[in-house]
Order: sequence, then structure tokens, then C-alpha cells
Amino acid sequence: PELSSWFPVFLRMADKENKPTEETTEQSTEPLTPASPIATNNPDIKRILVNESTISIRCQEMADQISSDYAAVAQEGNVILVGVLKGAYMFLSDLARRLKIPHWVDFVAVSSYGKKGSVSGEVRVVMDVREPIYDKHLLIVEDIVDSGKTLDFLVGFFKARKPKTLKTVSLVKKEKPKKPVCDADYLGFTLPDVWLVGYGLDYAERYRTLPHIAELAESVYKK
Repeated sequence: PELSSWFPVFLRMADKENKPTEETTEQSTEPLTPASPIATNNPDIKRILVNESTISIRCQEMADQISSDYAAVAQEGNVILVGVLKGAYMFLSDLARRLKIPHWVDFVAVSSYGKKGSVSGEVRVVMDVREPIYDKHLLIVEDIVDSGKTLDFLVGFFKARKPKTLKTVSLVKKEKPKKPVCDADYLGFTLPDVWLVGYGLDYAERYRTLPHIAELAESVYKK
């Protein structure tokens, strides 16, 4: 489908209280929600929900928004993007190289899903950041907000180290009747509550490197 078939795309800033700058942009609406899935010949993939070009455009829009919001503080050299491994690595890379402000990149790894995708309910840190975040402007970059428990855990985990500001960025949020316990301040796409793979998202460590975001066929995870 042509890009004009997608809904308008601008960022939604969910948290107005913890502003990183004195002024933030007023141009903010709902995140992108794709309108027309794309068929695929891959038997493991039911349908492509977001194609590669649309992801690229959305990453640029999010980078422009973040660059604008942090322009006044970025020259201090203390804006840090912390990517949540493994799922956010593609998104973080594309987002970071489009930013127009000075920034650092670091990583954290947490465990909450088993190898077959089952949720254990317990979130634990398996790799911590290497750089101190005290008095820094911290952006946690996540791949997906599902229940929101992982993001909520990380917000509390890093707030204890007293960054100057803390915001959250997520590529995807699932549409669910129940609101997640923690939502993203910067959000790329709102997608159906199905098993999503590609562009960093995986099932049992498979499909992570697909260039698009797709719905996994039920036959794969209900075997």
C-alpha cells in the first residue's frame, strides 16, 4: 500500500510532567497504526503489518521529535540512550543514527521471557549499563510494550540512580483492553495483540532479523 494509506504519523508525548527542556514541541498526536496488512509467501508469517520503508520513515520522525525536545540540553553532552537487549538493537541503531543531537549509547539486558516465549512474570537484569547515569538525561529504548512490566521495572531500576530526566521510547505497543502498567513517552506503532516478529522482535530467537514487523503464524507457536 502507498504511504498515504497509513494514518497520520506524529509522536505522542504521554508524560508531560518530566520535561527534559523548558519547551517541548506542540506537534504530537497518536502513534502510527497501519491500516492494511501485506500478504507474504513465508509459511511461518501470517501477514506483514509494517513494511521496511514505513519503519524507516517512522524512525526518522521519532528522531526528529527527540532531537527537537532535547536540543536545549544535548549540548551538555549528557543525553544517554539505553537500548534494551536483544529486541531493541535494530530500532536503537536506526533511531540513534538519525538523531541530530550529541548523545551516548549504552545497553541493558533483562530476562522475563523463556526461550519459547512464555512469560515468567519475573523481570531481572542480566547485563547492566556500563556508564553512570546520575544527573544525565536518560532515554530507555525498548522494542515493545506488552504488559508494560519490563518497562515499569526498568524505569524504577534507573530512577534509583537519579538521572536528571528519564523518558521511555518504544517501537511498538500492542492494542489491549487493559492499559499497560507503564506506557512509552515516545511511541512508534500501535499494533494488534498478536505474536509479532521481525525488526528485533523474535519467537524463540528466530525471525529477529526480518526487515519488517509481521504477525507470526499460529502454527509456529502452537505446535
